[in-house]
Amino acid sequence: MPWAGRLKWITAFTGSRMRLSISHLTKYEYDQPVHYALQQVRLTPKSQASQTVLTWDMTVDGGRIELEFTDQHQNLVTLISIHEKQSEISIHCQGEVETIAQSGLAGRQYGDTPSWYFKRATALTKPGEQIRELVKSLAYDVRDDLTRLRELSGLVAKTVSYQQGRTNPQTTAEDAIAAGHGVCQDHTHIFLSAARLLGFPARYVSGYLLIENKAEQDASHAWAEAWIDKIGWTGFDVSNGVSPDQRYVRVATGLDYRDAAPVSGIRIGDAAESMTVTVHVQG
Repeated sequence: MPWAGRLKWITAFTGSRMRLSISHLTKYEYDQPVHYALQQVRLTPKSQASQTVLTWDMTVDGGRIELEFTDQHQNLVTLISIHEKQSEISIHCQGEVETIAQSGLAGRQYGDTPSWYFKRATALTKPGEQIRELVKSLAYDVRDDLTRLRELSGLVAKTVSYQQGRTNPQTTAEDAIAAGHGVCQDHTHIFLSAARLLGFPARYVSGYLLIENKAEQDASHAWAEAWIDKIGWTGFDVSNGVSPDQRYVRVATGLDYRDAAPVSGIRIGDAAESMTVTVHVQG
């Protein structure tokens, strides 16, 4: 979701705070009643160094919450089942989060997962010839890791233009760079693949972004974080060319989109499915 106008890196003043109101509605509709469906939902942000969750509620219409658990990436996951013979289900999350600007710094690693785990390639981020060529085109006289990763972010944005409706959640980083267009998910996957080739642990982040003069959005947002020695996890929003600041709310992380997807699931039956998403973020 790129901002209009010239994109540039923003260095935010640490300590600048913002209170964001968020509403996220996901609605599934089926052309015939569904006997069984189970949705895995990662839509609940957690309080951490850059944000404090003040309120957060999840309501379900047409189904019920089965259980909640914390996954291997410390994401809060909610399992939701659809009522038998239901033809639609809605999941609505809303709340307020107070954020603080940290110039993209997410800090130290939490949980039992070591940082080197995030050097792993996945099916969506496996580097091919195109991404290897991208990495080779980076200047190798840059000694500072942060500068090198910022240059990588800018190169990805320059190589792959932001275009909606041309890719999907199954599009790989290599396919997106070969096509030359994509969305924030594709930018993030390409960055992850290239950063890992350079030796950096890197992870996918899903969450929300306050966009000026655009309270209503048709999707949540995604960006990358890379581990830099002596700094920790550092964010890179490739699509917007900025370091995440107080306009960002982190929700889930993982090796790629599949680990941090807002909603994913399974269903039994031949019903055709359509999904609509409406997100409101206001400051």
